[in-house]
Amino acid sequence: MPILGWLPHYQVGWLRFDVVAGLTAASVVIPQAMAYATIAGLPIQVGLYVALTPMLIYVLLGTSRPLSVSSTSSLSLLTASALLNAVGPTSNPTDYMAPAATLAFLVGLFLVAASLLRLGFLADFISFPVLTGFKAGIGVVIFVGQLSKVLGLSIPSGSVLHTLTAIFTSLGQINWPTVMLSLVTLAILLILPRFAPRIPAALVAVAVGIGAAALLNVSQLGIAQIGQIPPGLPSLVLPDLSLAGALWLSALGIALLSFTESIAMARTFRNRGDPTPETNQELFALGMANLGGSLFQAYPASGGISQTAVNAGAGAKTQVAELVTVAMVVLTLLFLAPIIGLMPEATLGALVLVAAAGLIHLDEFRAMAAIRRRELIWALLAFAGVIILGTLEGILVAVMISMLTLIAQADRPPVYVVGRKPGANVFRPVGDHPADETFPSLLLVRTEGRIFFANVEGLVENLWRLIQPDPPQVLVLDCSAVPDIEYTALRALTEFEEQLRAAFRFGWLR
Repeated sequence: MPILGWLPHYQVGWLRFDVVAGLTAASVVIPQAMAYATIAGLPIQVGLYVALTPMLIYVLLGTSRPLSVSSTSSLSLLTASALLNAVGPTSNPTDYMAPAATLAFLVGLFLVAASLLRLGFLADFISFPVLTGFKAGIGVVIFVGQLSKVLGLSIPSGSVLHTLTAIFTSLGQINWPTVMLSLVTLAILLILPRFAPRIPAALVAVAVGIGAAALLNVSQLGIAQIGQIPPGLPSLVLPDLSLAGALWLSALGIALLSFTESIAMARTFRNRGDPTPETNQELFALGMANLGGSLFQAYPASGGISQTAVNAGAGAKTQVAELVTVAMVVLTLLFLAPIIGLMPEATLGALVLVAAAGLIHLDEFRAMAAIRRRELIWALLAFAGVIILGTLEGILVAVMISMLTLIAQADRPPVYVVGRKPGANVFRPVGDHPADETFPSLLLVRTEGRIFFANVEGLVENLWRLIQPDPPQVLVLDCSAVPDIEYTALRALTEFEEQLRAAFRFGWLR
């Protein structure tokens, strides 16, 4: 258990930093967890359940000190899609609670199995451009899906195009008090961090929304509210394995994204001197966090971007900060549930809009366009896969694009011209008899990486391409950067040499 490795060496001076970081992270995690639960189509208290048991288990088993494990916008949207496909549409969010817990159970099983099979290296198989495009697509889907809440419209969930069409055809039904409250919430979330970055803007926005609901009786203005939240901690519930057949494929995709997001955040926010996150142990920790959470009505969890950034930025030294956050979640469930029930849905919708916009990094797209346009194409394809095909299908598109880029790069090993020397006849006296000395033309090329059956044809094509414009009499292939040549590739290179000799012998290259 990794906690036994660092807890005995815990320094008293760290406690102040961990407490402050835990309280600061709680101010972000609690309102976001409730908002993310609405993305998943679940009651908002389920979002708090995800910030309880999974976070506590990760504290015991995780190897990243600042990583904050709870619900995320990406996983919430994937959960919503999985539940809709497996159960169908429902007007009562509580109908999704048991399937969502079962989904978390299956996600946990996949992650634990992957850790036992030592598959942690798979974290490196989704490239950053593809992940950027995938997250941007999810951000757009979430953003569009929340527009109806901030506009006070009642629109059933659907594709991005369907939702936008429904919004444009319902513009005459907009509830303007809801819009005004949404704008106030957005102003708090966007402006307050610029002038008072130490004040938790999300918590202030929630407080303003609840205060407005309590003082102004917003229900008479047509502003929808969350409604009654059952107080208390989650009860023990076993997963419904009869749903496994309908949920397993979605669980596999969610497990992949959960691990990819978590290990990326763990590596990004690792402090100098902290141990490097161990990928297979991270798989196990996330798997157990999801398994444990599923027994207490949580839906799939992973390391989140915003809460981890806040936790690390507030100075968290260890996972003790997450214990403080867990304690705040417990207090919220036990004592603050009646107050939270007053919160307007417009406030939650605005919170989600800001979180969704944070998934879209236009600067990354611009950087790819300026530096590597091929990677920009991969990112845009992953983005389009989510928008056009759907979120779960978008995961498959993202994985396939990553694998295709890997195959494409391996299929075309680089071949560099190191030097080219033309032939010459030199008159040089040798003893008492002058003589002509002929120097053959020479081409020196270099290749890199393993040469094997799948890429040797591309290597040979590149060699022919370099030879044909100005055929040398001597070709030197520098293989000092080649760690291995597979047997099929060795035969192909031998055949290439024979063909090259024949081309010179019969004058095909002269």
